[in-house]
Amino acid sequence: MQKYGPVPEFPVKGKIALITGGGSGIGFALSRLLHERGAHIVIGDIKLVSEAEEWIAQVPKEEVFWQSCDVTSWKDLHDLISASVKHFNDVPDIYVPSAGVFEPTWSNFWGDSEDESYKALRINVDHPIKLTRLAMRALAGAEKQGVVALIASSAGIRGNYLACLYSSAKHAIVGLAKSLGQADVEEGVKVICILPGMVQSPLWEDRQDDIAKETQYQERLKSALQPIDIAENMLLMIESPEYDGGSCVLKTKAEERIVEEGYAKSVGKYDPSPRPEPDLRRIKELLLQHRGKAWV
Repeated sequence: MQKYGPVPEFPVKGKIALITGGGSGIGFALSRLLHERGAHIVIGDIKLVSEAEEWIAQVPKEEVFWQSCDVTSWKDLHDLISASVKHFNDVPDIYVPSAGVFEPTWSNFWGDSEDESYKALRINVDHPIKLTRLAMRALAGAEKQGVVALIASSAGIRGNYLACLYSSAKHAIVGLAKSLGQADVEEGVKVICILPGMVQSPLWEDRQDDIAKETQYQERLKSALQPIDIAENMLLMIESPEYDGGSCVLKTKAEERIVEEGYAKSVGKYDPSPRPEPDLRRIKELLLQHRGKAWV
């Protein structure tokens, strides 16, 4: 079977990056950082903070643009890639599903006010999973390598009784990164994941409920990171081949460490649940249907 990876050193200069939630917090910090390093940026978000509005107004329109996007809408996610083709004549190289919510009053485990589904899970789980799948389709069609940079949380390896829905969602994102690590060597799509501790951002501050008080946010601000701290780590993980597909890095004020090694580095090591080598022919055939075909 033909292999299209692994992804080597991946400098962002000249690349196209699609960032949902790029209108605030970590997503905005990463948008600016990647643009400073020479990347073209597609921002998908429902709204922009004033600082993001001012920045977008100042940078050349042929380098950065924003498109309204509801990340629970698969059509909106698809249309972000279409917008990249329209503006930049190509699909993105880098995909960052940064949009997320932390235990909003309208969707959480303890309030349990929804009738059919948890919208918080549609935002925090369904959206990054679907964007990753769209990224693999788009990159196969363009016959180029790419990177998907997922954002989980320290809650993705720890429990949180107050925010158990959020913690469960972030565990899912870590699982997604680990499960797709092999796509690096097989398909040339490097899926990596950062697990931030507390970050000072609108996720905590731009809300009308008591969650900041309940989580002792103000008291913990001294130990909080800034969005740029996470963005800089993500840039390193995107560009460096030292972080291969499946790599998961925990980043807090107190520590920075790899909590899950990437696929290539972990091959041959002890597996607590050994299983036979999978037959990948079905996956190869499905991806082959997209390879070399223009995005529609």
